[in-house]
Amino acid sequence: MKTTVTPSLTFLTGGGQMAARIAGRDWRATPLGPIEDWPAALRTALGLTLNSRFPSLLAWGPDLISFHNDAYSPLLGDKAALGLPFHTVWPDVWDTVGPIAAKAYAGEASYYEDMPVLIERHGHPEQAWFTFSCSPVRDDDGTVGGILCTVTETTGKVRALAALRQKEETLRRLNGALTHQVAAHASDRERLWRISPDVMCAASLATGRFLTVNPAFTASFGWTADEATTRPFLELVYPEDRDDVLDKMHLLAAGTPLVGYEVRVQHKDGSYRWVSWTISPEGELLYGVARDITAEKHRADALRQAEEALRQAQKMEAVGQLTGGLAHDFNNMLAGVTGHLELMKLRLRMGQTGDLPTRIDAALGVTQRAAALTHRLLAFSRRQALDPKPTSVNALVMSMTDLIERAAGPAIAVRTRPATALWTTLCDPNQLESALLNLANNARDAMPEGGLLVIETENVTLTPAQARRHGDLRPGEYVQVSVRDNGAGMAPDVVARAFDPFFTTKPMGQGTGLGLSMVYGFAHQSGGNVRIESLPGQGTEVRLLLPRHLVETVPAAGHDAEPPLAAGTRKGVVMVVDDEDDIRALMSEVLELQGYTVLAACDAPQALRLLQEARPDMLVTDVGLPNGMNGRQLADHVRTQWPQLPVLMVTGYAESTVMKNETLPAQMEILTKPFAMNALVDKVGALLCQGQGADTEAGAETGAEAA
Repeated sequence: MKTTVTPSLTFLTGGGQMAARIAGRDWRATPLGPIEDWPAALRTALGLTLNSRFPSLLAWGPDLISFHNDAYSPLLGDKAALGLPFHTVWPDVWDTVGPIAAKAYAGEASYYEDMPVLIERHGHPEQAWFTFSCSPVRDDDGTVGGILCTVTETTGKVRALAALRQKEETLRRLNGALTHQVAAHASDRERLWRISPDVMCAASLATGRFLTVNPAFTASFGWTADEATTRPFLELVYPEDRDDVLDKMHLLAAGTPLVGYEVRVQHKDGSYRWVSWTISPEGELLYGVARDITAEKHRADALRQAEEALRQAQKMEAVGQLTGGLAHDFNNMLAGVTGHLELMKLRLRMGQTGDLPTRIDAALGVTQRAAALTHRLLAFSRRQALDPKPTSVNALVMSMTDLIERAAGPAIAVRTRPATALWTTLCDPNQLESALLNLANNARDAMPEGGLLVIETENVTLTPAQARRHGDLRPGEYVQVSVRDNGAGMAPDVVARAFDPFFTTKPMGQGTGLGLSMVYGFAHQSGGNVRIESLPGQGTEVRLLLPRHLVETVPAAGHDAEPPLAAGTRKGVVMVVDDEDDIRALMSEVLELQGYTVLAACDAPQALRLLQEARPDMLVTDVGLPNGMNGRQLADHVRTQWPQLPVLMVTGYAESTVMKNETLPAQMEILTKPFAMNALVDKVGALLCQGQGADTEAGAETGAEAA
């Protein structure tokens, strides 16, 4: 059976009918809680159990809540087991099974072979035999979280062997007096030997050769009885399996039977067949029954290949959705830019320049929308350039309240509930503002008839067990920001895909589906996490966790920047390094118009050659430079000669191998492309002022030392 699961339940993939039943069940009222909060150890153990072809039962937690795979279902008969405590599944044999389960939960594994058990599974008592192992399964913190029982019913084998031994004993007792009856029994065994579709054989443990084989051996493997009994069995075994077969021979010599042992045996035509053996040692003899399972193996391989093909198709579907949505939005934006540029070109030809500023502003507006789209994509992929600072979340939320209330509209009541003595967090405040605004807008859209929007903050300390429920979070202290509404809510399948890029339930043209993706990427890139709890008709709550930053106080906000100087009034030498000719020329021209002297280079080697002839007052460099040295490496190299040199790095995205979002050194800042030219001018001016101040302080210290 093909199992379809949501992305958060991928551990159920390939688990057959039981996986579908587990995914479709509401676990919130059980001791295990919601399935999304199950620990990683339970998910891993359950995934292995469901995908095993061996009958297996997993019992988890102090109550030993039961799960089992499809292969285990026939052992239950008409009993129910899923989600029930282990003792309620087998109450009739709990006196026998209970101590074994308790020993496993205490950390001690056990193995039992052909254990007789009187069970009731079809409405009446039934004597059965089982070979099984019961092992502890450890949770992520090393404690025992549950037990795994792997079971094979051997009732048929035990009864057959018992019957065979009984017949042999009867034959020995009645030897001589009941010769005619012995002959009759021998005839029955001979008839069974001849007509059995399963391979039956006897072998010598000492020589490793078959003593006799039934006709089914020839039918299955092509070898005649003479050919089979005149060569060592090991020669028929697949070469890579021979060491394992030798190990199993040692077990048989010690008196341990084999049940369901799978090995590859050579057919006379040169091919190899998968065979499942049941072998019972009797002194120096081995009695074996075998069945060809090659077709079953091929079906299992075909199923695995189909599952892999399905996973690949799902990946390609996700990539197609992402690229399709991105192409759609960018094509719309490019159409706006090119349209305005063509109109400006036409107006210039006609000598009509009156509306050029309007056209320019419109084109710039479209490019800003495109930049916002790329920033959201980078946020989702955790590659955006962050500017982390110690941040008071309470102060930030309160400063945004008026904006959120205006965006929400008069029909929605906005309530803020800041926690007292809220911890400080280290994050990019601008990105946090954007994330909260996205969440508030989503809440507004979920309440078209009006409602209540609550923004709440609190301090949260996560234990190791709680941190595991949040994925890859570390235990410790976090600042939590919750945005809650009482709107339409979301179905579980929508919640599972809410963070997917370009996934949206809004009508065409009313959302790109990147808002929650950006929130997700920002939270994880900042060392935190984000979770959604929602039910249809009951509203939605989004909880954003950001790690605590241990500082005494949040630095006071700086004074407003001075208004930009008029063109041509700035002084200083600025080196501009960028491998894009157009961008390098544009930045150089803008800075020269401000009065700066510009040294331009296309890569780090050219910049280093220019630095041998001139000392700049500042370095402006792209991060992603070619020819062996990136922008960050160039800046570090230059600063070995001029430690106080201001550096401004510009980038389309912060490469994880270069920036790593660490705190930048003093007098080194980053500017994300695309940027407005006045932003470049302001950054250069501010950094040069800081650099001049640092040079003055350094000179004063040098003078004092000389004095």
